[in-house]
Amino acid sequence: MKQPIDAAGFLTARADEDGDFRDRLLANPKETIEEELGVTLADDHEILVHEETCSKTHLVLPPRSRFSKAEREAAKDGATSLEFLRKTMHDPAPPMRPAAPGNARVHKEGARAETLAGAGRESIRKGLTFLKGTIDGNGAWHCIRFNVGDPDVPRHFERPPFVSALCVLALENSGDPLATAMCAATRAYLSDTIEFPGLWRYYRHLPQDLDSTSLCSLVIRDHPWIALGRNVPQFLANRDEEGRFMTWVLADGEPDVVSRFRIEADPVVNANVIAILGDHSATRNAQNWLEALIVEGRLEGSSKWYPDTVSIYYAVARAMNLARPALERLRPVLADRILGLRDENGDFGNVLQTAQAISALHKAGSLDRIDARNWIEELVGSQREDGSWPELLAFGDQTLKWGVFGQIGHGSEAVTTAFCIEALEGLVEAVEP
Repeated sequence: MKQPIDAAGFLTARADEDGDFRDRLLANPKETIEEELGVTLADDHEILVHEETCSKTHLVLPPRSRFSKAEREAAKDGATSLEFLRKTMHDPAPPMRPAAPGNARVHKEGARAETLAGAGRESIRKGLTFLKGTIDGNGAWHCIRFNVGDPDVPRHFERPPFVSALCVLALENSGDPLATAMCAATRAYLSDTIEFPGLWRYYRHLPQDLDSTSLCSLVIRDHPWIALGRNVPQFLANRDEEGRFMTWVLADGEPDVVSRFRIEADPVVNANVIAILGDHSATRNAQNWLEALIVEGRLEGSSKWYPDTVSIYYAVARAMNLARPALERLRPVLADRILGLRDENGDFGNVLQTAQAISALHKAGSLDRIDARNWIEELVGSQREDGSWPELLAFGDQTLKWGVFGQIGHGSEAVTTAFCIEALEGLVEAVEP
């Protein structure tokens, strides 16, 4: 059965039509929901189903806010409060390490596939070991906030849920036990940071946003608020007149420090929303818009938050893979566009751009159009001895007109490493006998 976009409404309607189903839903709600929707719900979350009658009415109160009234008021003015902003940051980050020479090349003419696959697997293992040491005890991934225009502006670690979700999505298909353990810890962290009815925000002084919400929802699909579509009304209410999904959820009583400069309908954000909502009439206009941007070659400058076109292709390929048959018509075109990013030397750019291009081709089913052996060599050769890959700009707002202080970038060795591991997983699979 196709997953309904409003699962809670579907279950209610089903119970109204089928008395036996109603009885099962009341008696064993979690098991009945899992069977009906084909999902697995979180073990540590209790599900209660109440039946109203003509003489009994239930008033369901939402959970208490994670933040006190004083904290919510402080967040509204957080953009102008240095003390509050410091609470969203963490320890100052060290200077960026230069890219290391890396390991010896492993690809020789006629090299055996087993040798290349083994080198790739060893590289993945080293990368995962490095990542284990960068994730905190709560399961949160750290990123670095820096200034693209002025390297003298202090760098700070940050740990927004968005970054954790972005990296876990790159690792969650790895069969390595270490990756599985890290993903489990991060899922617990995302569950701890969710805000009713299933929304997230990047910083406390920013409003909730659909980019963070989409990625976090993809990671903890088994959370009942997500599985039952409790946050779907917020998604659907946050569309423009053309049916495209807007980034910021600007609600009464919430921080609003973005409306003066926000640029809506970001293609990556829309791809991420499609990935979680699926192929439904509610996402059709957003799908058509993305298809037109890519087919007609109009991606340049279309994203406020992602610096590289390959980031858009990567997000679209992920949505295509997770929300089939959404965006299916783009599959052959997307592969051509990704391959068209190569320069005269056949390179996709830096190692992060390369990793995203390879993974996007893999998700699009076109990894056979590149030399997997060569790219294993490139990725293994650029890895540091400690298992990391270099910090690079992964996302950030480059359009603000507030001088160098507005040119904010985000990235870290951990972020780059997660994407490189994802790319290597696909490449190794392609060359293994």
